[in-house]
Amino acid sequence: MPLSKSLSKIQKNFKSGGKKPMVHPRGRKFQQLNRGTLRENKIAAKKKAYNERRSNELARVKFIQDVINLDSFKDQKTFDHRESAVFIQQFISRDDPELEEFKKKRRDNRPPSNKQLILQQKRDSEMEEFKKGFLCPDLTDEKNVKFLRNWNQSFGMMSTLKMVRINTDGEQVVGGNAKPATDNKDVDMQ
Repeated sequence: MPLSKSLSKIQKNFKSGGKKPMVHPRGRKFQQLNRGTLRENKIAAKKKAYNERRSNELARVKFIQDVINLDSFKDQKTFDHRESAVFIQQFISRDDPELEEFKKKRRDNRPPSNKQLILQQKRDSEMEEFKKGFLCPDLTDEKNVKFLRNWNQSFGMMSTLKMVRINTDGEQVVGGNAKPATDNKDVDMQ
C-alpha cells in the first residue's frame, strides 16, 4: 500500500468515515497524521530559510546597484576588487547608526533588546563572511556592471549576474559563479 505523505491527503482520508473520528495514540492513523505534520513543518522551515537567504542576497545586490548608480560612479565602466570591498564594508555598516542608538538608550546592567541582538548578530555574521569571502556581483566585468545598472531587482534576473567572493583585503577568493582570472599558459604534455 502506498505511503501517503501530504498532510491534507491524510486528513481527507481520515475524515471520510461517517462519525467523528477517534484516534488511538499508538494507531496507524495517528502515526500517519504525525508523519504528515512533521513533514509539513520541515518543508515550511526549509522554505522559510530559502526565502530568507534569497532576500539577503537580493538586499546585497540592490545595495551595490544603488551605489554604482550614484552620480559620482555613473561614468565608471568597471570597478576593481578593492572598490568592491569598500562597497561591501559600507553595506555591512548600514545598520551601525541604529545599533549605536540602541547602545546609548540601554541602561547599565540591563540586557540588550532583541532588536539590538538581531542587528549585532547580523553584523557579526556578515563581517565573518567578509573575512572569508563576501558574495557580491563581479564589478570588474564591464558587461556585468552594465547589466547590474539596468537590473529590475527580480530574483530571476539575478541568476544571470556573475558573482564573486571578495575578502577584507579586496582580493577575489574561491567561490561565486565567475571564473578567477588566471594566466592562460600552454602546458606541454609528456
